[in-house]
Amino acid sequence: MAFEPFASTENRVIAGAAAAAIGAGIVYYIWRAARRRGQRRELHESILSISFDHAQDVLVPDGNGGSMHLDYLLLTSRGLLVVDLRDVPGNIFGGDQMTEWTAMEGARRQTFPNPQGALYDRVAAVRSLAGDLNVEGRILFTRRGRFPKGLPRWTLMVDSLRTEFPPPDTHAFESWLARYRETWDRVRGELTESPLRRSRSWFSEVFLE
Repeated sequence: MAFEPFASTENRVIAGAAAAAIGAGIVYYIWRAARRRGQRRELHESILSISFDHAQDVLVPDGNGGSMHLDYLLLTSRGLLVVDLRDVPGNIFGGDQMTEWTAMEGARRQTFPNPQGALYDRVAAVRSLAGDLNVEGRILFTRRGRFPKGLPRWTLMVDSLRTEFPPPDTHAFESWLARYRETWDRVRGELTESPLRRSRSWFSEVFLE
């Protein structure tokens, strides 16, 4: 008799609504995780589309007994390209002479160190290994960021990557690749896996903000 109220129609409706809400929430978070994974895969493929070969999440010797992390090192038709990938949401305000850059999204405001100096050091480290192979560097921002005041030097949006670095023509590039294959292999031989390299689990994807 004491448990009869819990079996009432009203309580069953409440329990059913609660179960439906929990189920909808689970479906939403799983969908969000799948969407984020798909977006990262699309971004990765866009970056690799301009290269013949690549290394990702690796350490390059800095010449002083230490090492530096590289998000991507791409072998392109213009030589080697060091990519410092940044996923910063909102309007970004930065300049060549600014110590810190600022990103604003609604009421949220965050600052981060000017990434140009770190990129310069990474490019210099790769150049010390690359001989006469051309080495460039770009700070690549995803679609979540915008530069309303214009892009600082060495900064590029992901949608402009293929414009500045057109995808290579395999036939035209064969002789160039043969010329620099030994250099590229030597550079690759100096790289090691970075401890920053990690894959996200589905659990972290579900609850990542």
